[in-house]
Amino acid sequence: MAQLRNTLPLLKRSLQITNVRFSSSFLIDKPEYAFLKDLGLERQNKGVFNGKSWSGSGLVTKSVDPGTGKVIAEVQTGSVDEMKSCIAAGTEAYKEWRNVPAPIRGEVVRQIGEELRKYKEPLGKLVSLEVGKVYSEGQGEVQEFIDICDYAVGLSRIFAGQLINSERAKHTIMEAWRPLGLVGVISAYNFPNAVFGWNAAIALTTGNTVLWKGAPSTSLVSVATTKIVSEVLKRNNMPSVITLCEGGVDVGKQLVGDNRVKLVSFTGSCEVGRNVGVAVQQRFGKSILELGGNNALIVNDDADVDMALGAALFGCIGTSGQRCTTTRRIIVHEKIYDQFLSKLTNAYKQVMNKVGHQLESNTLFGPVHSQVNIDNYLHTIGEAVKSGGKVAFGGKQIQREGFFVEPTIITNLPHDSPVVHKETFAPIVYLLKAKSLEEAIEWNNEVEQGLSSAVFTRDVSNAFQWIGANGSDCGIVNINTTTNGAEIGGAFGGEKATGGGRESGSDAWKQYCKRATITVNHSGELACAQGVVFDL
Repeated sequence: MAQLRNTLPLLKRSLQITNVRFSSSFLIDKPEYAFLKDLGLERQNKGVFNGKSWSGSGLVTKSVDPGTGKVIAEVQTGSVDEMKSCIAAGTEAYKEWRNVPAPIRGEVVRQIGEELRKYKEPLGKLVSLEVGKVYSEGQGEVQEFIDICDYAVGLSRIFAGQLINSERAKHTIMEAWRPLGLVGVISAYNFPNAVFGWNAAIALTTGNTVLWKGAPSTSLVSVATTKIVSEVLKRNNMPSVITLCEGGVDVGKQLVGDNRVKLVSFTGSCEVGRNVGVAVQQRFGKSILELGGNNALIVNDDADVDMALGAALFGCIGTSGQRCTTTRRIIVHEKIYDQFLSKLTNAYKQVMNKVGHQLESNTLFGPVHSQVNIDNYLHTIGEAVKSGGKVAFGGKQIQREGFFVEPTIITNLPHDSPVVHKETFAPIVYLLKAKSLEEAIEWNNEVEQGLSSAVFTRDVSNAFQWIGANGSDCGIVNINTTTNGAEIGGAFGGEKATGGGRESGSDAWKQYCKRATITVNHSGELACAQGVVFDL
């Protein structure tokens, strides 16, 4: 517990809510935001759901629209006691839920996906409004949750162990995967709906219950999503398999440190995730850590430059540079470096004509999430310039209401400059010049994170070098596409300081299970393995 106490300063910085001055007028009261009430939201919302009722006795937090800086609505967060109540409810519900046949659990998850389809438009708009991501990205995030529900339905009928040959006659070895119990999910502000969906759909299907603690600054998404899911559970007379407790550092401490929470899935910074992982491991719990990424896109001299340019544009400025898979470094072969820089700069100039509020139809580049993001953006650019970097484009805050900055390209820095190796959650990309693909791969791998990476090449031998043992050391290793925008069918996650966890598709479901190896003796006689004789 001493180690857990040591994590609190970092957790507090991660979960803190910015204090700003607001008027008494809330966006939820305006006609153009009527979709918020369609989701069951009010001016002040309770941030705790124990599976049966809503409550909240903690601090009242204001949810802010990054595009205007105005208050959307309020959420009353939970207390430590309310978190304990949610843990108890989820633990008790597990006793019933684990005995529901997996295909029946899958049917419930299918219905959750159908309910999300009904609310995709307003829920996606809420994601955009509260996070700051543009309209299509908000809709796409809810679609991810829908997609993983569809995936989980099929999974419910096919996830299984295996039969293994035994060296002993008339013996059979089997492998079974069983649920863990209560799974805790701590999600970040940049994907407040999808990350919960990745975890919940798979965890529920494999027989677990789920307790969610969303990011404080996107609590409205957490509340609205939980309302949608809970209605499906209620219609099916299911136990309290989904609970929610919004709150601050004390509430997070309780979730991370409680032995009843068998798995903690944490999405956030490397700094905080490192401490969360240690705290969970100290009590021999399990964790899935989805942490930072200093992702590189390599443009080799044989690349389709125009295609690489499109990938770089979305990779660098999609979600205003606030994805964990955002392209933060572009490593370009020296033969085409000048050409690529010119094309990228011109593309950025065109993007400036599409800066606006995230819900406006013509907007391609919206706000960053908060003033904290602006401060970090300006500090990093100052650090880069001081280190000898040249701002090839952008570099300034945009003077308008809300939290807006210019998408920024920085050149003239060494590949191993400390500022290049530092992840800043903002639309800043460093353009680096490499002499060869081998050098570019070496630079790709030299940062502490290992989340996403991509190479553009027309040469099949280069492609196979990139995905081989001498290639990228990341969890996501793409060819001729972006570093971001992963699909749900593959396992999502990274290596090194990114945490090593995997969520979503492929065999990531195994993270939510415990494995049992079973030997069945159907010979009628006792026999030892390895030829051991133990007779009296």
